[in-house]
Amino acid sequence: MKIMTALEAKNRFGEVMEAAQRQPVSITRNGRPSVVVISAESYARQQGMARQRMRQAMQRAGEHAAAHGMNEDVLGELLADES
Repeated sequence: MKIMTALEAKNRFGEVMEAAQRQPVSITRNGRPSVVVISAESYARQQGMARQRMRQAMQRAGEHAAAHGMNEDVLGELLADES
């Protein structure tokens, strides 16, 4: 991962964009990591993987709930309960 200070990134933004096409670029402020710049392709890939993990987690949760007696009638009763 390439590391640059915020001032370097500001003054050489074109280089930041070029470098981010090849690898993430960490931008530091006051000596601490502040942001990471990645390519649009990398961002889209990460978002796709996150959506897939979320779908899998929701599927597992639904299967677990069904295995323990949850169904639409029970869910309706739970949602209607105003206590």
